[in-house]
Amino acid sequence: MEPGTDDPGVPGGPAAVAALLADPRWEVAPTPDVLELAAAGLPAGATVAVTASPSRGVAATVAVAEGLAARGFAAVPHLAARSVRDRSELAEHLGRLAAAGVDEVFVVGGDAREPAGAFPDGLALLRGIEDLGRPPRVGVPSYPDGHHRIASDVLWADLRAKQAHADLTVTQLCFDADLVCAFVGEARRRGIDLPVVAGIPGVVDAARLLRISVRIGVADALRFARSHRSTAGALLRPGQHRPDELLAGLAAHVAAGDCALERVHVYTFNQIEPTVRWLTQARHAAA
Repeated sequence: MEPGTDDPGVPGGPAAVAALLADPRWEVAPTPDVLELAAAGLPAGATVAVTASPSRGVAATVAVAEGLAARGFAAVPHLAARSVRDRSELAEHLGRLAAAGVDEVFVVGGDAREPAGAFPDGLALLRGIEDLGRPPRVGVPSYPDGHHRIASDVLWADLRAKQAHADLTVTQLCFDADLVCAFVGEARRRGIDLPVVAGIPGVVDAARLLRISVRIGVADALRFARSHRSTAGALLRPGQHRPDELLAGLAAHVAAGDCALERVHVYTFNQIEPTVRWLTQARHAAA
């Protein structure tokens, strides 16, 4: 049997899975239909992160966050530093979010090739937000599997500097539970004590997930394929990828007491309905 949420071979698996899935965060992209998809598919009052993209701009993310908040969700917009022109634009975004009742933001550097203005990276934007009066909660990304454009020592120094301005970190897409938990341990050894939320993929077409993974820079694909053949193989086969193996691995570490994770952050890629169905089934299997 392939490892999964009800695998009896996972020590303490059911309780650990239940804890990880008790209060998930959901991530969506600001597409034209995302408000309807969220309203139809996500649990009432869920925490919903909204990504930012250079093509749509931060304003599109803010608008979706306003719409989600109006529908009763706890919206968490991504503010991409390299897409914000100046302090005035940042103040406008923060003012709109505060007026909508949005009390958490997630600060990223962003994928724009060149900065739009005053904020070249996430740390600069975090400082700008502090100057304007930051929201009650601020999240930042972290990279258990590394980053294809940024050296590991730079990533660690950056996260250590960011923790003075942040309340939590969400791990970027990583298919390896051992890497995620090794990252948590290394963060603690380096004096980084931010709560860690584990980012996991939702139920998504495997070919689409592979394309996204390559684009965002999952490090050393050959090493990953050799050491995690079942998941790597799943990404190369037609059909849908399910994160059962990853969730089981994280749960095993949590149950063993060697991986302190707050909860999971589910990258839905706007495939909301099948992802929510999967998580509901996984939660019931762990009950």
